[in-house]
Amino acid sequence: MLLSEGQMSDYKGAALMLDALPRAKALPGDKGYDADWFCAALAKRKITACIPSKANPKMPIQHDAALYQQRHAIEDVFGRLKDWRRIQTRYDRCSHTFMSAICIAATVIFWLNQRVLTLTRRRLNTIH
Repeated sequence: MLLSEGQMSDYKGAALMLDALPRAKALPGDKGYDADWFCAALAKRKITACIPSKANPKMPIQHDAALYQQRHAIEDVFGRLKDWRRIQTRYDRCSHTFMSAICIAATVIFWLNQRVLTLTRRRLNTIH
């Protein structure tokens, strides 16, 4: 996990994380990752880049639209994290304290989601 300054562009942060990428068949990313060097680095690692082109490219990049739509799960997690005011406004000055707050929030979000799934399954089992 990388915590960078807010004004850093997406693909510069990706350059810092490139060596830490896990094995994967494909990597869906948003338009901020549309850089030739990044796609070439992914291809070198045998990872298919699923990144749509920016608004006015000279040569548009083809991508799998169905795979790209699965990114919503990641975006939903960031949306839920931003429900936590401490994280949204970044109250913490120290990066390690801020990262700890993110980890606590992510754990609570995961626990709540698992709880909702368990309760939903129990209700469905009692109905049938």
